Amino acid sequence: MLGVWHFSFTVADMDKSVEFYEGVLGLDLIHRQDQDNAYTRTLVGYDDASLRVAQFAVPGQPRGISTHDLELVEYVVPRGEPFGPERHRPGASHMAFVVEDAVAEHARLSALGVEFISPPQAITSGKNKGGFTCYFLDPDQITLELVQPPRREN
Repeated sequence: MLGVWHFSFTVADMDKSVEFYEGVLGLDLIHRQDQDNAYTRTLVGYDDASLRVAQFAVPGQPRGISTHDLELVEYVVPRGEPFGPERHRPGASHMAFVVEDAVAEHARLSALGVEFISPPQAITSGKNKGGFTCYFLDPDQITLELVQPPRREN
C-alpha cells in the first residue's frame, strides 16, 4: 500500500449532495463525470451500471498521490435502497473532518439546517483528550464527524 486514494459514499441525489459538500461544508469540487461504460460496469459488478461521480478535496489538505479526498457516487442504474443512519451496523462508515473550533462549526452548520446527533462533546479520555467531537448527518443520513484536536504543547 502506498497511500489512500479517496474515501467514497454512495448517494441518492448527486446535485443535492454536491450542494451539501461544496456549499455547506466548503469542500472544493474537483471533478464531476458520468460513468456509463464497460470498464465501470465490470469494476462495480453490475452489467447495466450507470453512475454519476463527484470528487472533492478538503481545502488546505496536503495532496498525496491523489487529487481528491472524497468521492461521491450516485448509481443512476441500478438504484439502491438507502442504508440509513444506523452507525452500529456492520458496514456502516463515517468520515471525520478536522476543524479549528467544533463549537463554532456546530453553530454554523446548525444554522444552515444540518442535523446533528449530538452537540460538541469534550473528549475526556484517550489520545485526543482535551479536544471536542460531534456527529452529524449529510442529506443521505451518512454519518460525518467534526473533530477539534486537543491543543498540543510543542
